Amino acid sequence: MTTRLLVLQPSEVDPPERLGDWLTDAGAHLMGCRPAADGIPESLDGVDGVVCMGGEMGAHDDADHPWLAGLRWLLADAIAHRLPVLGVCLGGQLLAAATGGAVRRAVDGPEAGTLLIAKRDAATHDPLFGPLPLTPDVIQFHHDEIHRLPPGATLLASSPRHANQAFRVGTAGYGLQFHIETSPARVLSWALRDTADVFPVRQLDPEHLERVHADIAEAWQPLAARFVALAAGELAPAGDRLALPLLGH
Repeated sequence: MTTRLLVLQPSEVDPPERLGDWLTDAGAHLMGCRPAADGIPESLDGVDGVVCMGGEMGAHDDADHPWLAGLRWLLADAIAHRLPVLGVCLGGQLLAAATGGAVRRAVDGPEAGTLLIAKRDAATHDPLFGPLPLTPDVIQFHHDEIHRLPPGATLLASSPRHANQAFRVGTAGYGLQFHIETSPARVLSWALRDTADVFPVRQLDPEHLERVHADIAEAWQPLAARFVALAAGELAPAGDRLALPLLGH
């Protein structure tokens, strides 16, 4: 039976790119949805898992993007029904906000560039994060931060500037503050768009970006495959059985 993943893309600037390829290579069928153009699905019937990508808007910018409220509700509904969820950057922030966490403008400023995160002890036995290296490479590019995790969430990874880099909520909901899906060209396009000039210039060298993206693929492509296995019921979820508030409004 085909594993069906709903891939939510809030913005044109952050498509699934390499993550989409990894999920497809692992056997998933991807059902794309651009909420701004397509609206929010009314239900998750027929969906085995949900992926939510990033974007330039904030998790609570409902005035400019009124569909964000529906997107938070959909993520909360997925967690309530124990569907595997993977939220990337804005997607991770939306997942946190939808399940009782809090997102704000980063008090220590934006985080950008090719950086490392560090696994926490709790990640050791997590079905997705357990096999990751202790300090995997990632791409950072965010001005907001998850400053409070949802009730009962498990912190899986941190960085010196922003503690809440990755978390699990419920049995199978995963939020990432960083990016794993990018290509070198995508990172360069973001750097050119960003008026705050937050990217370290030395990290925009094409050879450096190619090398880091190879390291990212080595660490994170297997995690994408494990996510597909989780959605397919071939990998057991974490043991948490928490009743979570539906705070998607």
